[in-house]
Amino acid sequence: RSRAGEESESAAAMSHRRRPHAAGPPPPPEEGGGDPSPQSPGKAPRIRPWPERRVLALALAFRAVNALLVRTYFNPDEHWQCLEVAHRVAFGYGHLTWEWKRGLRGYLHPLIFAALYKFLAFLHLDTPWFMVMAPRLLQSVFAAFGDLYLYKLSKLIFNEHVAQWTLFSQLVNWFMFFCITRTLSNSLETVLTVAGLYYWFIAIKSSKGISVISKQQASSYQSPHSRKVALLIAALACAIRPTSAITWLYVGLLDFIYIKSKCRFLFLEVIPLGAIVLAATTFLDWWMYGSRVIVPLNFLKFNLFSSGGDYYGTHVFHWYFTQGFPSMIWTFLPLSVFGVIKSREWRLSGLIAWVLGVYSILGHKEFRFVLPVLPLALMFSGYFLAAMSQFKGKNLHGKRHFSRLQLSVILLIITNVPMALYMSLFHQRGTEDVMFYLSKEAHNGRVKGVLFLMPCHSTPYYSTLHSSLPMRFLDCTPSDNKGTLDESDRFLMNPLDFVGEVFGNLSSFSHIVLFESEERHVIQLLLHDSFQEVRRFFHSHFKIDRDLQSSVVVYSRRDVL
Repeated sequence: RSRAGEESESAAAMSHRRRPHAAGPPPPPEEGGGDPSPQSPGKAPRIRPWPERRVLALALAFRAVNALLVRTYFNPDEHWQCLEVAHRVAFGYGHLTWEWKRGLRGYLHPLIFAALYKFLAFLHLDTPWFMVMAPRLLQSVFAAFGDLYLYKLSKLIFNEHVAQWTLFSQLVNWFMFFCITRTLSNSLETVLTVAGLYYWFIAIKSSKGISVISKQQASSYQSPHSRKVALLIAALACAIRPTSAITWLYVGLLDFIYIKSKCRFLFLEVIPLGAIVLAATTFLDWWMYGSRVIVPLNFLKFNLFSSGGDYYGTHVFHWYFTQGFPSMIWTFLPLSVFGVIKSREWRLSGLIAWVLGVYSILGHKEFRFVLPVLPLALMFSGYFLAAMSQFKGKNLHGKRHFSRLQLSVILLIITNVPMALYMSLFHQRGTEDVMFYLSKEAHNGRVKGVLFLMPCHSTPYYSTLHSSLPMRFLDCTPSDNKGTLDESDRFLMNPLDFVGEVFGNLSSFSHIVLFESEERHVIQLLLHDSFQEVRRFFHSHFKIDRDLQSSVVVYSRRDVL
């Protein structure tokens, strides 16, 4: 037998002897059939391992294509809390939202992309196309390493076969394709979470003397510094996204009771590493802000203790369980549930439930907040697919037909791939297209000033325009007085009166951008001030939370044309 086969059997044996609640995929049943179970007799299938370099190369190529295919608008933070700030750092101009004026955001994440912008400018590649695509291509590299570490984590906890199907689930899932290459802090947090869990599981299994891998594999996986690496990655994740502490609090406390040297762990590892990262990021923020601010404290105070996020809308308590997370995991949901039950790996499934439960307490909920646990749920889907792959179906006449695995794979592909492509290429792309158009026009000197008559933060801003021109959007800074309407609300309530009252003569702008749903209310005013339509971009086939915003319209002054 091959070495891989011996290691696989050794892994299964150790799993049943020492850790019956984390079994690998069930072995195939005897020819008579029967339901698969972790206790079924038989030999584990021989699976040819994939070299990690090949996995990384595949992930890098896939995520690069993924990044190039994402051309739609999803969440304002992708631009306004990252790229806009990075552009201001790199080029000296860009808009800082109210969060930055209150010290709620840290500079560590935007500075990554500020360095990228500086590099593009040094090579004279800060053209409209590169300014739009380069940040997502950089994020695609981070995402590829996240795919690799998910593969390694699945292999560590289960086996090679599960790891391969987990990678399939990760690459096919529509929401992962739609979101992971975007420059959201949640995307990088997800990558760091998976990588940190991989190193943590190596360390904690070693300290407990428990392993689901063979002795030969354990020697290759072993690293004396793996727990410190895990803690460092966890600290970086919390620095980028303070709410990542929710994940690591569960992970740390659950395994703390098994650690022999608890004082050493706390005082020589957790506290020093956490203090170093906190001090470094705090000094970085002090330098960038020009004042002494403690960003994690301000962030947690506003979002957790004062429910400041509720200003942007609230959802019912069970939203993550009944709508949010099921929409993200999509048709992988039943496979993930069956995978949790069959694998009996309660630690990671408990982490998923913990994160969803804690975030459910907060009134303001968004899909991206729970993105870090989506790869873990997809790992359980990979477990169940690996279990199904060990069975060959035959009909009553002995002829082969589509197996449950083949049907499942076909279903997953036809329900996720079209969804991923539609959401990435078509749904809400108008606000991205209009800024790319304006950036090219500004590059050619045909833009003097832009007014956005649409809900605040509906489009990218200077990070895409990349020209120091006057621009104005409708402000939506939260007011200290509850019930006070911001400019976005006032405009949507009465567009014509608002424009006349706030802006008066529109001649100071060369271009005006607005949604088709508001165009009909102000078109006469635009024509009166010598504006005419120059471009119309498709935006959406259906509405989300407002009237149907089917297209984005650009008006320009006649004298500019």
